[in-house]
Amino acid sequence: MRIAPLNWMVAAVLVATAGTAFAETKPTKPIPPKPAAPASAKPAAAAPAPAAGGPTLVMESKDWKVVTAASGKSKVCFAMTKPTKMEPPTLKHGDVLFFVSTRPAENVRNEPSLQFGYALKEGSPVMVDIDGKQYKFFTRGEGAWYEQSTDYTAFIDALKKGKKMSATGTSGRGNPTSYVFSLAGVSGAVDGAAKECK
Repeated sequence: MRIAPLNWMVAAVLVATAGTAFAETKPTKPIPPKPAAPASAKPAAAAPAPAAGGPTLVMESKDWKVVTAASGKSKVCFAMTKPTKMEPPTLKHGDVLFFVSTRPAENVRNEPSLQFGYALKEGSPVMVDIDGKQYKFFTRGEGAWYEQSTDYTAFIDALKKGKKMSATGTSGRGNPTSYVFSLAGVSGAVDGAAKECK
């Protein structure tokens, strides 16, 4: 299973949180090393470092953004959004984002994933709910990826047609966490990211 490298995601988070002006500068936050793959997953291909200009915010679609990153001839495109609500309010959640990633060089299109600002409980899944239907994501370090490793069509269709989306998980310290995400603009962002990475 090839999963979106966390260093690309962290760089994209910086763009999302810093805004358009950040796209003209190098990332100022160090990119952490990729955690070791669990025994049940195939190792991901090594990710190249972001290009000198760093990731670029290319468009916004209501509550979603499209960010691209490039290194050499490779290009990665993300549709991404932040939670509108985070529980419990007393927990330091850090940067939490939902991604739909396209990486043509790896033949990966519309891969759903989440990034959290903390390590998740090892072996515990993150459950994503779209209009009452549950989707299971496996976890590794601070990330979670949809368990359907190759065909994301049904999930993306539900995402585009959905009205409500939430995610629940467990932190490495055992704290239950939950997030609500807006789906306003998701279709435009997913299609925009796919267009950027044809």
